[in-house]
Amino acid sequence: MKNTLVVLPGPTGVGKTAFAVELAERLGCDIISCDSRQFYREMKIGTAAPGKEELARVKHHFVGFLSVTDYYSISLFERDVLALLPSLFEKKPVAVMTGGSMLYMDAVCRGMDDIPDTDPAVRQKYLEVYGKEGIEGLRIALRILDPASWSRIDLHNPRRIMRALEITESSGRPYSSFLTAPVRQRDFRIIKAGLTLARGELFRRIDERVDRMMEEGLEKEADSLKQYRGLNALNTVGYREMFKWFDGEVTRQQAVALIKRNTRRYARKQITWWNRDNGINWFDASEKDLMNSWIDRKLAE
Repeated sequence: MKNTLVVLPGPTGVGKTAFAVELAERLGCDIISCDSRQFYREMKIGTAAPGKEELARVKHHFVGFLSVTDYYSISLFERDVLALLPSLFEKKPVAVMTGGSMLYMDAVCRGMDDIPDTDPAVRQKYLEVYGKEGIEGLRIALRILDPASWSRIDLHNPRRIMRALEITESSGRPYSSFLTAPVRQRDFRIIKAGLTLARGELFRRIDERVDRMMEEGLEKEADSLKQYRGLNALNTVGYREMFKWFDGEVTRQQAVALIKRNTRRYARKQITWWNRDNGINWFDASEKDLMNSWIDRKLAE
């Protein structure tokens, strides 16, 4: 068997973690997580990180290995995964990578241009825009300067928008152009099998999962992290809405409804992103036997 990375994309809530554990257990290999929210050890409930049982069944990499106060980036993830894979392939010529962070997955599979440093004066400029005009001012600027990024980026995340604007203005190139570099050749094979579901069923699962998170203690977890709310790690679905409730901007019931809505929006964004990748072979989440058979055939080639 050639050294192969089996990549399992799919929208949040579709069941990637459970399938990845079953697959890796069957293949006798490790799992690489490319869910950037699960990198942080303090954010277990709100990120639906693998539980103790799943972590005990299969060795996971890049789960809970950072603190919310640590700096990490897409380029560092690409570097670290590429450094890890040779040691995994020495033990088994296959590894599984799964998660919902599209850019992180693309960085490993396709490579990325080296993104340049940004001008501090430009950064300050957009901080001032945000202070005066709010997030809508940033959205308008991004739509004018880099429409491709505007159509892809999380428009509810001001830091992501500011980062794209900083890079665009500092480099003289649209931020999106750094994400469409020619595919870099890897010394291992990549096969992609995606999990999907009908929208209605996917959204029902998302809503149920949010309810479980609340039952498991998301409120308490978010409260323990509110002192770090200014950090990028906490500017994510589940925590943003809890902080709004703590601040009295919304009721608890409204916060839960917002988490569900914003998670559904994120799932739609993931689907749109991955639909552009013709290299992904999609399978309904109910067709796991068919998916396993396809993966086995590809590995045997």
